[in-house]
Amino acid sequence: MTATSTINIARIATMDCAQAARLLANVRHAALSGQRPRVMPRPVIGESWGRMLNDGVDPDRDFRSRLLSVEELEERRRTSPLVEVLPLLRNALVSVADAAHHIMVVCDADGRVLWREGNSTVLRKADSLGFELGADWGESIVGTNGIGTPLVVRRPVQVFSAEHFVETHHAWTCTGAPITDPRSGRLIGVVDVSGPLNTMHPATLALVDSVAKLAEARLRENHLTTIDRLRTVAAPVLARLDGRAVAVDGDGWTAAVTGMPPVDRIPLPKSLAAGHTWLPSLGTCAVEPLPGGWLLRVEEEPRPLAATRVVLDVSGPRRWSVTVEGGGVGNWTHELSPRHAELLYLLSTHPKGRSASDLAEDMFGDPARTVTVRAELSRVRRYLGGLLAHRPYRFPEDVDVEVLLPDRSTNLLPHSLAPAVRRARRVPEP
Repeated sequence: MTATSTINIARIATMDCAQAARLLANVRHAALSGQRPRVMPRPVIGESWGRMLNDGVDPDRDFRSRLLSVEELEERRRTSPLVEVLPLLRNALVSVADAAHHIMVVCDADGRVLWREGNSTVLRKADSLGFELGADWGESIVGTNGIGTPLVVRRPVQVFSAEHFVETHHAWTCTGAPITDPRSGRLIGVVDVSGPLNTMHPATLALVDSVAKLAEARLRENHLTTIDRLRTVAAPVLARLDGRAVAVDGDGWTAAVTGMPPVDRIPLPKSLAAGHTWLPSLGTCAVEPLPGGWLLRVEEEPRPLAATRVVLDVSGPRRWSVTVEGGGVGNWTHELSPRHAELLYLLSTHPKGRSASDLAEDMFGDPARTVTVRAELSRVRRYLGGLLAHRPYRFPEDVDVEVLLPDRSTNLLPHSLAPAVRRARRVPEP
């Protein structure tokens, strides 16, 4: 490896285990000492180490937060969407993990260990490390690891030996992939395969990622089934109505419509209740509960005046939102996907607007990728309506835009690979 090279896990795997661990330990020591390592850590690891140093995580001592009580653990298990795909995860990973002297660990979006299975010897070793049911393995608690780091960056990550920020974890290798619920777009957890460092194999990353994607596909299939059930209930109700109405599930996915063109999804506020509400895509609606969803009856009234204030909250590492206030619309909050959080943040930094080509350069480093940008902004306009102008894309001048940022710039949208966001984080591009 040359002086300018970056750690390559595939090459590390071909080395003697002790030699590879020493190399990574030297890289970590240099990075934590403020020196430039002879071999650079992988970007995903180096950026995680930077977050840990900024957050004050102790690299030399293992910190363990309070375990969930039995009651808390059972409640999280019961309410987690992951319970729907647990059999799939078990069938795909547990036997492989057991044979390879690994364990499979399933955690929720907070990094709490909900289930773990696999090799009994490794399970006992995990107990000594605090890798127990109900434990918190969020990155801000235990440092760079195969559970907390994938939850932050929202992509699969393999962490080998001294790539773990905390030294007591260096005897382990762990590989985790996040799982997103396709119904809501929310991150719901991570599946991880962990074991002693001498069992590390680079192909584990592809395996765990594939299984996570299978779990998301199963959730999508289950969702289609529930939409069909809702459609069966809603169709006769809609047939008796005049005017415009739509039946949606709890996440706004459309089951049936009348008096209006069909749409895939109606963006809903975080909390919806029976009564009246204003939706940017429909205007004022009467809201009535249905088994498994809602009936939205559009009230043919003039829409309220435009909102006067938009609050974009990108202060957190995993959840972001946009809130619309004023102008007769009340307070209306929509949770953002990772891509929409990036786009709206970038627009907030350019009050005069950005063209599709500009945003493609900001997002992908490629001004030709305008089709992707326009498609995503079309989806954004479904819930922001006229609050997102175009030609160029921008917030209107008469709307007050407030952006809530993290305390440190390095923690801004840590999942994002967009060049413009990386520059805002002051992180060198790989």
